[in-house]
Amino acid sequence: MRKTKPVLLEERIFAVRGQRVMADRDLAELYGIETKALNQAYQRNRERFPEGFAFRLSEEEQSGLISACERLRPLLHARQPSLVFTDYGVAMLSSILRSARAVRVKVQIIRTFVRLRRLVLMDRDLREAVTALQFKVGEHDESIQKVLEALGRLMQEAPKKIPVVGFQRREEI
Repeated sequence: MRKTKPVLLEERIFAVRGQRVMADRDLAELYGIETKALNQAYQRNRERFPEGFAFRLSEEEQSGLISACERLRPLLHARQPSLVFTDYGVAMLSSILRSARAVRVKVQIIRTFVRLRRLVLMDRDLREAVTALQFKVGEHDESIQKVLEALGRLMQEAPKKIPVVGFQRREEI
């Protein structure tokens, strides 16, 4: 029997339409149920999933997701594109499934979404800091360049003969 490497939770979260989402197939696996059962629970409780909680992928999005992730290759033969759930949709899905496992999985998934959100904010803060530093260094570069040019001019000038002042030994005179 071939052992497969477990897939990290972070690897199951994708960016689609500017949102971080998880596919129905991955969620069903995590909850320990069939994808069909998860989709049926979603259909029975559609009113609990307003816009921004869950949506069906377009065919182009589905093929992009499959090409980005080899383990989703079986979705090539799906009759319709997958459902994907945002962090809000995952929380709502966990509440309608009502199992102890669903609660544990929900906590892990929400923590992962929060951790990813923090990373994105840190990334944005880091980019802003680097931009500010580049601007600041850019200003200093011009000043440093002027100082170096002035030093260069001073070094090119012929040294002036400085008169000797004070007591001197006879051998030096």
